[in-house]
Amino acid sequence: MPENKKQKLIAQNKKAYHDYFIEETYQAGIELFGTEVKALRQGKCNIKDSYVAIRGREAFIVGLHISPYDHGNIFNRDPLRDRRLLLHKYEINKLLGATTRDGYTVVPVKVYFSGSLVKLDIALAKGKKLYDKRHAIAKRDVERELARSF
Repeated sequence: MPENKKQKLIAQNKKAYHDYFIEETYQAGIELFGTEVKALRQGKCNIKDSYVAIRGREAFIVGLHISPYDHGNIFNRDPLRDRRLLLHKYEINKLLGATTRDGYTVVPVKVYFSGSLVKLDIALAKGKKLYDKRHAIAKRDVERELARSF
C-alpha cells in the first residue's frame, strides 16, 4: 500500500475475534451513495451483526448499519440495505468455495477510509465452540497476570 494513503478507522468488529477463528482477511470496497459516505465521515456505522453473503457472482454485506446523514433529507437511503462489495472475481470464487465447507463464514472485521475511499476488511472465519472461547479467555488472563508481574 502506498505511503500517501492514510487510514482512518470508522468501525471495528471486536466480537468477530471472540466468536470466530480468523483464517484469511481480504480488503474490499463498498458501493455507497453520497450521503452514506458523509455519514461514515461522521463515524455513524455499526458492523457488529453483519455478515457477507454471496449471491450469483457478487458479494453483498448484509446487516451493515449506516445511520442516515443529518442533512441528507430525501437522498438518505435505508440504513440496513444490502450493499455490494467490490472484489475481484477470483476472490469471490475463493470465498464461495470456502463457505460451502462446514463451519466457515465471511464476517466483516473493520471499516475504514483509505485516502478518500471507504474500504472494508472481511475475514474468512470458522466459528468457535464454547470451550474454545473459555480457553482464549483463560489464556488472555494468564498473559495479563504475567505482564503485571514484570
